[in-house]
Amino acid sequence: MDVLIFVGTLLGFMAFGMPIAFALILGAIGLMFHLSFFDPQIIVQNMLTGADNFSLMAVPLFILAGEIMNAGGMSRRMVFMATTLVGHIKGGVGYVAIMASILLAALSGSAVADAAALAALLVPMLRQQGYDMGQSTGLIAAGGIVAPIIPPSISFIIFGVAANISVTKLFIAGIVPGLLMGLTLTAVWAYSARRSTGIRMAPKESGAVRLKAFRDSLWALFLPVIIIGGLRGGIFTPTEAGAVAAAYALLISVFVYREIGLKMLFQVLVNTAKTTSIVMYLVAAALVASYMITLADLPDQLIDLLGPLTDSPTLLMFCIVVLLTLIGTAMDLTPTILILAPVMMPVIEKAGIDPTYFGVIFVIVGCAGLLTPPVGTVLNVVCSVARVRMEEVIKGVMPYVIAYTLLVVLMVIFPQIVLVPLDWFY
Repeated sequence: MDVLIFVGTLLGFMAFGMPIAFALILGAIGLMFHLSFFDPQIIVQNMLTGADNFSLMAVPLFILAGEIMNAGGMSRRMVFMATTLVGHIKGGVGYVAIMASILLAALSGSAVADAAALAALLVPMLRQQGYDMGQSTGLIAAGGIVAPIIPPSISFIIFGVAANISVTKLFIAGIVPGLLMGLTLTAVWAYSARRSTGIRMAPKESGAVRLKAFRDSLWALFLPVIIIGGLRGGIFTPTEAGAVAAAYALLISVFVYREIGLKMLFQVLVNTAKTTSIVMYLVAAALVASYMITLADLPDQLIDLLGPLTDSPTLLMFCIVVLLTLIGTAMDLTPTILILAPVMMPVIEKAGIDPTYFGVIFVIVGCAGLLTPPVGTVLNVVCSVARVRMEEVIKGVMPYVIAYTLLVVLMVIFPQIVLVPLDWFY
């Protein structure tokens, strides 16, 4: 009954178009009345506690780093370097999008930011060379969701805080799955490009142009090396890595590339503040819901419900993947993490599933929800930036959603795909 009241209240208010953060708070209030007590102090205290977390300081820092990289020319130089390498082959701009999505993923950690940057930089080039806009924008959208998997990842930071597990381990565990997502994109695009007609290929760049492009992007390429090396070597924490990333991006953009002035820096800070306020308010509201979920003993009720499946971890993971897939069609990734991660962790621990492995699968499946209507945040961003109808983008992105689903199935059947590389680092 407690589950029905919370879920019914939450979904009911969301159905009326209420922002998810407010719906979470009202869902918690609904549980309070059901449990025969209501105390506004609990709401206020938990919202303050939810936002007052050292690990969450990494979120605005990595958002700031991503904004600086886009405004300061680092992202553009990475895309140009990829273009000089593979832009001349058939379907070359698509391969550029894949390379750029992996490179940008190692810089920003935000699916929406990467998808917007890729669409703004590559869609004009794709149009000019005669690519089908549905297939092309579908690829850009699918490439955008690699960002929350390859470190640094804002989603992994939020999951680590919500589930109380190591953010550093999540970062390291996401490297191989992120690269496998890149290979999946390459395989699907290669099949699509072979069947496409009317594509005009760009001229092959000389070795001198390629070398210059590599030199120009070298400062940007150092950033993921610094972050991953610093985390692995224990030089700094994920939060400190965010500060290092933001400071490094600012120094390179101002003193090396010289593309950011005071006026642009002010706009970058405003954009960062807006995005951060949305994320942090969601986190604060989710902790109110999480407190009431714990008080109502919903995790134990879920354990009782899924009890028969805890003896079969693989079957349990498949059931959770199906559940997350359905939820992902109606809810964005961040609230999904904040609502479900604390509830599911006791079930995962009882089944003997590695929490870091579960976190990687959770985020990958949640990212796929960014590509599916009706919410499809990344779809909406690509549509608005590329000025392409939603129907075209959905049709173009579906092969990649199917391919990602098959990749998740492989990782559920063979957890070693995630766990073995993690053991190499530790």
